[in-house]
Amino acid sequence: MALTVKSTDDHALLNAEHELWTTTFSYIKSMALKSALDLRLADAIHHHGGAATLPQIAARVTVHPSKIPCLRRLMRTLTVSGVFSVVQQQDVVDLAAPVSNGTCNGAVAAEPLYALTPVSRLLIGSRNLVSIITMLLSPNFVTSFLGIGAWFGHALPDPCLFTQAHGEALWTMADRDATFDALINDGMVSDSSFIMDIAIRECGEVFQGIGSLMDVGGGLGAAAQAISKAFPSLECTVMDLDHVVAKAPAGTNMKYVVGDMFESVPPADTVFLKVWN
Repeated sequence: MALTVKSTDDHALLNAEHELWTTTFSYIKSMALKSALDLRLADAIHHHGGAATLPQIAARVTVHPSKIPCLRRLMRTLTVSGVFSVVQQQDVVDLAAPVSNGTCNGAVAAEPLYALTPVSRLLIGSRNLVSIITMLLSPNFVTSFLGIGAWFGHALPDPCLFTQAHGEALWTMADRDATFDALINDGMVSDSSFIMDIAIRECGEVFQGIGSLMDVGGGLGAAAQAISKAFPSLECTVMDLDHVVAKAPAGTNMKYVVGDMFESVPPADTVFLKVWN
């Protein structure tokens, strides 16, 4: 029986409850996206030209046959959040269905097509954002945010959320954990490779007339490489911690220096800092 609400106050209460549940379960969208990355769902759809049925998707990803209905629910969640779109095809005729009076009665509902959207197109191609999203949705990062409430109970200066959760700073963990270090480096490269082309096209004039540039905390140098490619006369240097510089790619025209930006920054005409806003 449907609930009919007559009271304005009760209606407001139910709306507030709805918002509360929506906020509480919003993490499901993030975890659904993480599942899409783990299963490479966007790649499976892209393989079929940008739109595919559930059986076509399932055939290209690692899903146990018993979990196909669950995959359909996951696709529904990803559709609601805008990662994919869904198109209902016209019903088709099942030629194996019984025939009555010379007419086939076997019309069956066609499988819906799941299609790529502008969001999921960022998960395919040579300059995709898979690595940076994978990094941000990794357990080490996600679990850090579970301690925000406790963090407010400490006096400044106090440990950051990451240090509070793991007992060591992010860069300390990266220095001792090669897998985590690779996760960060790959993430930074994918983010820089994507955003710097746009930044140079839209705001490239800010680099004109500069003789030298110091990319502070520049990781493996993807951002500086994009700048150097667009402005060959600009001398670009990347500064980062020793364990990062040790993995710097060879064969580039970049200079790499070891340093801690909280202690000192080598001289240059311009200091470049790429931050998330």
